[in-house]
Amino acid sequence: MEPQGEKPGEADGVRLTPQLLKARSGEFSLESILLLKLRGLGLVDLGCLGECLGLEWLDLSGNALTQLGPLASLRQLAVLNVADNQLTGLEPLAACENLRSLNAAGNLLASPGQLQCLAGLRGLEHLRLRDPLARLSNPLCASPAYWAAVRELLPGLKVIDGERVTGRGSEFYQLCRDLDRCLRPSTSLGPGAAEAQPWVEPGYWESWPARSSSILEEACRQFQATLQECRDLDRQAHDSLAQAEQALNPAGTTSSFVF
Repeated sequence: MEPQGEKPGEADGVRLTPQLLKARSGEFSLESILLLKLRGLGLVDLGCLGECLGLEWLDLSGNALTQLGPLASLRQLAVLNVADNQLTGLEPLAACENLRSLNAAGNLLASPGQLQCLAGLRGLEHLRLRDPLARLSNPLCASPAYWAAVRELLPGLKVIDGERVTGRGSEFYQLCRDLDRCLRPSTSLGPGAAEAQPWVEPGYWESWPARSSSILEEACRQFQATLQECRDLDRQAHDSLAQAEQALNPAGTTSSFVF
């Protein structure tokens, strides 16, 4: 029989206390703490964390949190990581007016509407709801339209799930995503998938105009040397990628590169 007043799981979890926070930060006053790394401590209750009024950077990832109530008083908080918890809502964060970056991957957020509480955070630019490398996601990410829905709900975001969506660099992320799809073995993409094709036709770099001067001949020689260096680098990159894929996926499962 569970003790009266305790929620299921709390008896086995950790509750934050002033002593624990001071020990982790090395500060004598809770209000003096600017940075806290509380990852993987088995936390189920944030306790007195709301008294750390000067907190700017907070890592609560890898715990067993179901709510973030005490964070509502942290008006200076700029960077927050609550990945890999059991959160079904983010409502207390609506009061974190200086929040710029939020990682909420690996929780139980089921619909874009649960992000409505973030709409008033004008400084929020970075939001992560899924992390393929760490195999963390949220139920809402299963919808093919979730990315577009998040962008419409939070138009001020510059980066979603590690991918830049506006400004300089967004085209680069799209290019990397396209390259990722092309670089995967065709077997991992399903029957009938096309192999990645060379950017230029075979022999494109082998045709040269008639060499009419020593200067042109030297330029061609240097270009050929540079071209060979590029081929060597391409071979080394291919070998490195193959080794990395084998190390990360020993069972033969596929993966993608996340930027």
